[in-house]
Amino acid sequence: MQKKLIALAVAAALPALFATSSVWAADTITEALTGGKANADVNYRYEDVTTGAATANKGTAYTIRTRLGYTTDTFAGFGAMVEMESVKSLNRKLSKGYNSTTNGNTTRAAVFDPEGTEVNQAFLSYSGLADTTVKWGRQRLILDNARFVGNVGWRQNEQTYDGLTVVTKAVPSTTITVGYITNVNRIFGDESKPPVNNNAGQAGNHKSKHVLLNANYAGLGFGTITGYYYKLDYDKNSGVTGNSSNTVGARLNGSAPMGGNKLLYTAEYASQKGANTNPVTYSAKYMFVEGGMDLTGIATFKLGYEVLGGDTVNNRAFQTPLATLHAFNGWADKFATGTPNGSGLKDTYLSAGGKAGPVNLLGVYHTFKADKANGGANNYGKELDLLAAYPIDKNYTVGLKYAKFTADAAIGAAQDAKKTWLWGNFKF
Repeated sequence: MQKKLIALAVAAALPALFATSSVWAADTITEALTGGKANADVNYRYEDVTTGAATANKGTAYTIRTRLGYTTDTFAGFGAMVEMESVKSLNRKLSKGYNSTTNGNTTRAAVFDPEGTEVNQAFLSYSGLADTTVKWGRQRLILDNARFVGNVGWRQNEQTYDGLTVVTKAVPSTTITVGYITNVNRIFGDESKPPVNNNAGQAGNHKSKHVLLNANYAGLGFGTITGYYYKLDYDKNSGVTGNSSNTVGARLNGSAPMGGNKLLYTAEYASQKGANTNPVTYSAKYMFVEGGMDLTGIATFKLGYEVLGGDTVNNRAFQTPLATLHAFNGWADKFATGTPNGSGLKDTYLSAGGKAGPVNLLGVYHTFKADKANGGANNYGKELDLLAAYPIDKNYTVGLKYAKFTADAAIGAAQDAKKTWLWGNFKF
């Protein structure tokens, strides 16, 4: 199956490999180096976390992220990009008020924004093939809605990938992405080392031999159809071999006019098996359905149901370790360290979004349950998420965000969580 999928992806990309472009942006290498574009992103954030009932389980972080980069113009199709990133606490004493996962302050609640300075992106690119871009090096990578492959953009230190990617649009109405990833640079930075067999995959940077294939077709009119194959193969010494797997899936995302408004719909299904360096050959399914209505000029409402299946026999579950996990299953991040093994997860949610003048508003209500009974509680809890963001202009944004997770009685109040964020962002 794997060989067939790779062969199909290569065959689909062949037209691009033999159709070169005659358009070069710069006449000389010097012009390419000096005629590029700089970028900056400065993000201040206050985050307050309370878990359980004890004040000792509280964390408060004041952090600022500075990201500076430069992208050259292209010469003969070649270009380059480099971007540095630094995360700092505004006050060293205040930084002791939270567990960053690297500062050793384990008596406080965790805020996943450790201090550090590193290369966020550094890659060479080639765009000399028709409708095709090749990148080699450290790069940002987001596929579809980031449910399987994303950059975890909410955290101060985003997730990036070392490797080779090819993105081609040479086939009409089609985008094909092929990637080979040799290292995943996690949000915890270089100083965070993964514990032995940390199969949640949420610490340290991970050496790998991942193969990513994603193809979407938007020529049907009623929506975009995507097919994907993700082979996650972690290094045997990475400590996260329990996340090695092969996943095959398909997704439909679209909309249709309805009485001056818009009907929204999404459906997705995937199958995953433990494979490669994984010591366990488990099997689990993924299902997602969402329907909604965009009431023009008023609000957007969505009702969704997501299942990350459990495997009680092998005590495993469907995992998405490369995802932008904060965007799914609640902003309180109760499931950000991985789907509960054996039991899996069912997430039913209702969301409503709109505007109050220039302010963007969003509210989401979740109920979480186990996919399969596994000797524990089947009801995990409920969560309310609220967001207000004000884009002052194209460069400045301020926002306020809140999440409250209330654990089911069988889980216990110790699992309750409240999080509040206040941030300001400047970028160009």
